[in-house]
Amino acid sequence: MEEHQDEFGGVAACARQFEATTREAAALITGMSDAQLNWRPAPGSWSVGQCLMHLATGSDAVLPAIDRAIEKGRAKGWPVPVSPVRFGWMARLMVTSMEPPPRRPMKTWPMFEPPTEVLRRDDVIRSLTAARDRLLERTRQAETVNYRKAIVVSPVSWMFRIPLGGYLAFLAAHDRRHLYQARQVTAAPGFGASQPG
Repeated sequence: MEEHQDEFGGVAACARQFEATTREAAALITGMSDAQLNWRPAPGSWSVGQCLMHLATGSDAVLPAIDRAIEKGRAKGWPVPVSPVRFGWMARLMVTSMEPPPRRPMKTWPMFEPPTEVLRRDDVIRSLTAARDRLLERTRQAETVNYRKAIVVSPVSWMFRIPLGGYLAFLAAHDRRHLYQARQVTAAPGFGASQPG
């Protein structure tokens, strides 16, 4: 993948993060029991398994919006942007707001809520790996269009309109945020003990 640079490191940097997400998630839960995978540090908080499944199901939910941006970029025939690329304030705000450690808690939109049923380690890794493969395919496609002009319209609200490159950087930061969250669960007092409710 070519190194087209922007203020977030470029689309190639996003691809490296998506690849790292699968590796880091697998390393985190290798040897983890299903009880540990599903353990929550407090009522209403997420387990390690839920953090990782949120990454899988969340990115799949936005693929249609990403596909529409790529298709429009191709249809318009806009040339690939010349480095360095800068994005607007909304893209910068969305990316920086996701970077760990979290500055404040955020409520997840209902369509991105992780599953509540008991999760199995192999199923979680399989789901996350497949989801990241799909996202990586879109990231490769993004390299061939003007990811500064092609706009992703968020599925949660048409008001959130972010350039494709900025949206991929947002998803990469989102991966880092929830990998951090999952690691924090494993470091919580009593990790893997009787479920607190």
